[in-house]
Amino acid sequence: MEINLFNDANLAPQPKHKVKIEDFRATPYRDRFRVKVNLKLTPFQERPNLVITARRSDGLQVSDLDVIATMHFDNEFTMHIRGIDDPSGDYTLTAELYYETRDPPQDARQIEFMIPPEDG
Repeated sequence: MEINLFNDANLAPQPKHKVKIEDFRATPYRDRFRVKVNLKLTPFQERPNLVITARRSDGLQVSDLDVIATMHFDNEFTMHIRGIDDPSGDYTLTAELYYETRDPPQDARQIEFMIPPEDG
């Protein structure tokens, strides 16, 4: 007899070669110096590593985050914009998923987001 512990087949943990970044979003906080990052992965059997990097449109890296052996497939992080006085502008956020090596990563995603100028 087979017992199905997962009601949704999409939530069944997958072997590492099938693990991908499923969803990736960035939402700036009202203070403009923090960004909420949502990153959803394929449910996994073996815990993957993540590297998330934020760069300003001129290429300046303003934040980075390393997650070693994440335990969760649905992740939420707060990244802090560092090293600049005014965070307003366009940014690129890159996420890399890897196991043994980042060269190359197993999966990568890149999204754009904007931090608006400070109100009056």
